[in-house]
Amino acid sequence: MSLDWDAIVIGAGPAGMAAAATLAEGGARTLLLDEQAEPGGQIYRAVERNRDKARLSAILGPDYLRGAALVDRLRASGASLRFSTSVWRVEEGPIVWSRTDGRIAHERAGALVIATGAMERPVPVAGWTLPGVMTVGAMQILLKSSGLAPSGRLVLAGTGPLFYLFARQCLEAGAEHLTLLDTAQTRNIPAALPHFPRALTGQGWRYLTKGIGLLAALSTGRAKIFRGVTGIAIEGEAQAASVRFLSGGKPQQLDCDLVGLHEGVIPQQQMTRSLGCDHRWDEGQACFHPRRDEWGRSTKPGVFIAGDAGGIVGAEASRHEGEAAALAILAELGRIAPAERDARLQAVRKARGAHLSARPFLDRLYRPRADLATPPDAVTICRCEAISAGSLRLAVARGALGPNQAKAYLRVGMGPCQGRLCGPSVTGLIARETNRGEDETGYYRVRDPLKPITVAELASASRQESRHES
Repeated sequence: MSLDWDAIVIGAGPAGMAAAATLAEGGARTLLLDEQAEPGGQIYRAVERNRDKARLSAILGPDYLRGAALVDRLRASGASLRFSTSVWRVEEGPIVWSRTDGRIAHERAGALVIATGAMERPVPVAGWTLPGVMTVGAMQILLKSSGLAPSGRLVLAGTGPLFYLFARQCLEAGAEHLTLLDTAQTRNIPAALPHFPRALTGQGWRYLTKGIGLLAALSTGRAKIFRGVTGIAIEGEAQAASVRFLSGGKPQQLDCDLVGLHEGVIPQQQMTRSLGCDHRWDEGQACFHPRRDEWGRSTKPGVFIAGDAGGIVGAEASRHEGEAAALAILAELGRIAPAERDARLQAVRKARGAHLSARPFLDRLYRPRADLATPPDAVTICRCEAISAGSLRLAVARGALGPNQAKAYLRVGMGPCQGRLCGPSVTGLIARETNRGEDETGYYRVRDPLKPITVAELASASRQESRHES
């Protein structure tokens, strides 16, 4: 079987850029695919355009600008780059089907690196489907890609590093009416404290120092902060107009123009699940992770997973994971000797470990609230099909013991997002209702196409597949 590429990398965030650059620099024929129009992923989105914009660069901060050097390295590496491209099917082989400007490509490679990154954890609360309610990550995308900062009466509700970072960025961008509903739980502190000594080692102290600085900046009085927030409900007719909640057990209500929700991030798992890669529930990060070895090699031959797609590790550790996967592939191709691979891996793993030293502490400190998996009956849990948590509970009571059975009962997870936005919540709610763990409860069976394509494009893809087989 002839190969179109030695390696295909999916995703142009820190892990994908590092993997593609390392592969191409090592002499491998490398193709990188990403659905955005430029490299950077979410963390370094539009960094090429923004690095010379002094005002915006100051708002986004030095960690963001650090991505420019990685983009420059990728551009100079010799890797083939294909942007504005959706990957809608992946097969064992590996074989990758993609769509660029309506044109279908069908390509084989010796190895595949999945570096699709993370997504925000769904936050199903009353009113979260109203116009004027967004995720914090979506708001940050607007800031990075278009320089658009939220205006009016802005309420940010949630917790975690990105939550506090974006709140600080809003203040730097000139937000005048910012209120934070901090859902961090003080009961998480005892579970986090045993990991604090390790968090001070390696690069961990830098992350902690940055976090303390963010919290201090938010405590200067420029933003109104409610702590220990629970029971969030967003109200409005045509759009979000107010937020009700409990703070310290006391009921509160705020008028608003825009609401941003955030309860941390979890790995993107649609692509890895569609391939049939094994996944496991990670209690520390309260999400599913694909199983992989020290190189990022998955349970499927030739398939590697790097960066946040394999477990939340952050930008710098993601870069090192991309390099590790690339080194393993280069050795398999005979481009580098096993001794060189192992020596370089040792340095990469040491650097990765230094950036992960604070991760266990942060994961437990900002662990999501248990009630995220048990929203009230009236709350919509599947936005695409307008299925409520109460309807899902009724399906469970009638015998649906997993997400796929619930899908057959209710069409939950069958809308345009294909379960991306409801999958974690559906698994969590069923697990609580049946008193089972998430691993036993399971997740949706993910089917192609992973991204929408037209019937005409499918017909074109069918003709291409016939030509490949003949």
